[in-house]
Amino acid sequence: MAFLEIGSLAPQDIVLQNQGGEEVSLGQLKGQKVIVYFYPKANTPSCTKEACSLRDGYDKLRDLGYAIVGVSPDKPRSLTNFINKQSLNFDLWSDPEHQLTEAFGAWGEKSMYGKTYMGLLRTTFLLDEEGKVTHVIEKVISKDHANQILRLLGVVA
Repeated sequence: MAFLEIGSLAPQDIVLQNQGGEEVSLGQLKGQKVIVYFYPKANTPSCTKEACSLRDGYDKLRDLGYAIVGVSPDKPRSLTNFINKQSLNFDLWSDPEHQLTEAFGAWGEKSMYGKTYMGLLRTTFLLDEEGKVTHVIEKVISKDHANQILRLLGVVA
């Protein structure tokens, strides 16, 4: 499956749970720009670096009008622990059935140690106020992800 393309409308009606167990959907965020980033597992080294980079760059991204949503297969309780442990300042959404992940095309074949398997593909999508994809980042730089996004938007060199 291919990634959701630039100009495509992101799925607005897939309902997931956030870290607090509340029902959430991208439709609820219509009217604001959103960074939706997909990551494999909370509290793993690369995912922690990525989340902390976004935490540290949050003010700059918010000043540009963006909300941030992280999506993983983790259960809400794991997300709460991740948020508390890393002092994250944005919501994380639980997608154990890969509904939103697959709709964005961020679920696919991966390989490790010569074995292939299906898994979450670390990918970030930027959405405009209407929920349309404006940017897709397939090669995420976990430790510098906020600046990677800011460079893409032309804000930092």
